Amino acid sequence: MLAAGWAGAFPLVSGLGPHRSWGLCAAAGYLAAAVAVLVLPRRWARAGSVAVALLGAVLVPLLVLLVGGQGQSEVAVIERSGELLLRHGTPYLAEPRTVAEYTPYLPGMALFGLPRALFGTDGWPARVAGDARLWCAAAFLGCLAAAAPPTRRRPGRPGRPGRPGRPGRPGRPGRHSASAALRATVTASVTGRLPAALPVAALVASPMVALPLCVSGVDLPLTGLCVLALALAGRARPAAAGWALALACALKWTAWPAVAVVVALLAATTGRRAALRAAVTAVAGTAALVLPSALRSPGPLLQQVFAFPTGRGDLPTPAGSPLPGRLLADLGPVGWYAAVALLLLAGAAVARSLVSRPPRDTRAAADRLALGLALAFLLAPAGRFGYLALPALLLLLPRLAHLPLLPRAHAPRPHAPRPHAPRPRTPRPHAPQVVPAP
Repeated sequence: MLAAGWAGAFPLVSGLGPHRSWGLCAAAGYLAAAVAVLVLPRRWARAGSVAVALLGAVLVPLLVLLVGGQGQSEVAVIERSGELLLRHGTPYLAEPRTVAEYTPYLPGMALFGLPRALFGTDGWPARVAGDARLWCAAAFLGCLAAAAPPTRRRPGRPGRPGRPGRPGRPGRPGRHSASAALRATVTASVTGRLPAALPVAALVASPMVALPLCVSGVDLPLTGLCVLALALAGRARPAAAGWALALACALKWTAWPAVAVVVALLAATTGRRAALRAAVTAVAGTAALVLPSALRSPGPLLQQVFAFPTGRGDLPTPAGSPLPGRLLADLGPVGWYAAVALLLLAGAAVARSLVSRPPRDTRAAADRLALGLALAFLLAPAGRFGYLALPALLLLLPRLAHLPLLPRAHAPRPHAPRPHAPRPRTPRPHAPQVVPAP
């Protein structure tokens, strides 16, 4: 009911058309999910309620917005950057004149705009298939699926034995034994994975994920890649974690603190060589994805990616939520430098904590990264309340996805006690007996 009230407020207070459309659909979906809890049997009440919420708050509004071509300005920015990357080798306009012509993302984000450049806009199937939100959501869900720990298969029930044959003939196996065994195996697999996936599905259906997924979807791939990098580091896979970090760092520079956190986690749990391998992979992969566009248009990249989001661009940034850093920056140049100084001090404090008290499990690393990003968003000279969804998801997803507390390579392995075998006794040499002389 709380989610329904939150979604129902958007048509009344929001001035953005996509937000109002999502609120109308999502409010009805959340109300239907609340009714499903009361109507469905107790065994399927939770799963059914989450399924109804996913349908009403994610799938239906997403389809409505995709077919209608409605979305936040970030969607058009990503799709334009993909077309520019395909045609000119850089996602940035040389001389942007309006805020909508700025691309405040690193070149990797343009990859989600390539489907629009390939499919075009003729007809609603092409509009749906080329929409950047669809590919951002796919990347986010794919990262969560890859980050989830592998589940153990439960053995299915054996099939019914076949009927005994006539005397003199061997017994025939039951005609339904194979299908019964297969059905039991599938049922056991689904029921075994359902409780583990249910909390993550509920989080995806919540307004924290459902709203950005339907209206923009820009930060979701970044969130998924950060969670995947932490999960891979927790499994002692430094190279794979480095590639996940490289992809995240090529999307937005706000992902760069994740490299330090993952390196600290690997150094404390797996070793310095693994940490160095992850760091080199992340830096080299990010450079390979960013440098071609940076060398082609270095000025627009610096102006649009770094100066504009921090309030130092030629045009004012629309990120003007009344956060502490923004309030300081509004006081003038002195306030802007004060906000930047506080931001640097907070970053130095988090970096020092990574050296003095490095995280030793995946959840602690996610908490440290969430803390650093939350401080960065709060103290930045420009920001939005929506940016804080990233630290919140970093706190929740590792716990809901049941990521391992300890890296797999260093997790304690249970071992059976060895039977104590009796040690063979070594016969002691007898002292020679002295026989007295007669």
